[in-house]
Amino acid sequence: MNDKDIKRLSRLTAMLTQLQTKRVVTSTTLAEKFGVSVRTIYRDIKALEQAGVPILTADGKGYSLMEGYRVPPVMFTESEANALITVEQLVLKNSDRSLIKEYTEAVHKIKAVLLYSTKEKAELLSQRIAVSSVTPNTNSSDTLTFIQNALTTFTVLNITYHSEGKEETTQRDIEPFALYYNQQESWTLIAYCRLRKDYRMFRLDRMLKIEPLDLRFTPHKLTLKEFLDSKEKNFKNP
Repeated sequence: MNDKDIKRLSRLTAMLTQLQTKRVVTSTTLAEKFGVSVRTIYRDIKALEQAGVPILTADGKGYSLMEGYRVPPVMFTESEANALITVEQLVLKNSDRSLIKEYTEAVHKIKAVLLYSTKEKAELLSQRIAVSSVTPNTNSSDTLTFIQNALTTFTVLNITYHSEGKEETTQRDIEPFALYYNQQESWTLIAYCRLRKDYRMFRLDRMLKIEPLDLRFTPHKLTLKEFLDSKEKNFKNP
């Protein structure tokens, strides 16, 4: 097998990973990522299809894998494993317990598929990284992963919220829009508040109660960048 064949095999494997991790990917995106022409991507897609990979083509949108199709776990390189171990130490300092639990379990699964030599080095690295608590936050939450699910399924949430400063507690129906993290404070949910009829920011550690409603909302057209730009100009507390 010559260098050209090796490069193509490596690209085909990487393309398969891209297809599995993304809902839809375009030929232009793949071409830019791998530094080849769109025509080459067309040939690669055809090669994957001939190899039995069920690739769906959506006209004008791109490619995706048939629902339910999965490829075997991909081996992580030493550098990729090190990056994940480093991020793990940051997550462990996070103020939301649910995120710590889910990420820790995910990293355990990743470590299970590492090569033995890489696993040893990853374990050593995890013992040699420390994150300083420069601005410790005594408040914590346990709802981040729950809210993430509501955000991606467009589910309306009913919350009981305590506003600091105003010292008031209100009950509201909100439409989760985005999550924002300020290391000096905590996780914050950006949501459309049906009570105030506007977007507001809600700190997770001030949510006294939260429950999903049997209601769905239309996805927001506003982008996160647009909201943050607006926030800088005119910040509003919930």
